Amino acid sequence: MNPRRVQRSWKPDRMRKSAIHEVAQVLPPGRWQEFDPFLLMAEDWFRQGTFAEHPHRGIETVTYVISGRMGHYDNKTGHGGVLGPGDVQWMTAGHGVIHQEDPLPGEVVHSLQLWVNLPKELKSMTPRYQDLPHDRVPASQADGVLIRVYSGRMAGLASDTKNVAPVTMAEVQVAKGQSATLDLDPEHNGFLYILEGEGIFGPDAFRGTAGEVLWLSHEGDALSLRAKDHLRFVIYTGKPLHQPVVAYGPFVMTTMDEIRQAFDDYHSGRFLE
Repeated sequence: MNPRRVQRSWKPDRMRKSAIHEVAQVLPPGRWQEFDPFLLMAEDWFRQGTFAEHPHRGIETVTYVISGRMGHYDNKTGHGGVLGPGDVQWMTAGHGVIHQEDPLPGEVVHSLQLWVNLPKELKSMTPRYQDLPHDRVPASQADGVLIRVYSGRMAGLASDTKNVAPVTMAEVQVAKGQSATLDLDPEHNGFLYILEGEGIFGPDAFRGTAGEVLWLSHEGDALSLRAKDHLRFVIYTGKPLHQPVVAYGPFVMTTMDEIRQAFDDYHSGRFLE
């Protein structure tokens, strides 16, 4: 076993965007090469009316609902549904989607949304949606450790979720005083975000607390941890693409010409063809 260390950590600031929306940049945009294949992650607290219809192209979005209930709808494929606490939506925008994400009436949704880059040759793929209810994904519970695997492989569990850039995503809960070792792909970049509690991570005994991002070292195939109190976090790892990134608003491509084409296609209605 080659252990991973916590390379750096930070606590994102929560900012008010409007009367019905607050956000924290868990992974701030612009650090494309460092975070590859991840682009950004936002933590949102929002009410109905925050995210009206809006387009995406060239990415996958991975939405994890922490609390509240959220309806979603895409007017290209006609896909829609409701996500509740612990549920995940894996949306592949590909060539282009126009969708909305809206809390149910009277609800405040607290969520994480991760953007994953698509490789250049697949940025025009056919869009798709995968709804992943928390009670239907592979899970194991033993010795005070609960692991739910939404994508990829971990702890002897394998998810059948389709993704393009290989990504592993799991929710981990560890009872106070218990320890765990998570197997990680040595070719992947990885990070975790602590939702609850406090833990000790890696061979350097890094102390991480709720609301903190722990970015992991690039080398290694395992992460050891121990819970100081009840610990809950989500962990993501992904294989880097090593490709150029040009991002503008909801579109992520590899050149400015492709960005201009995306805007032209959207405004001319070609997203719905």
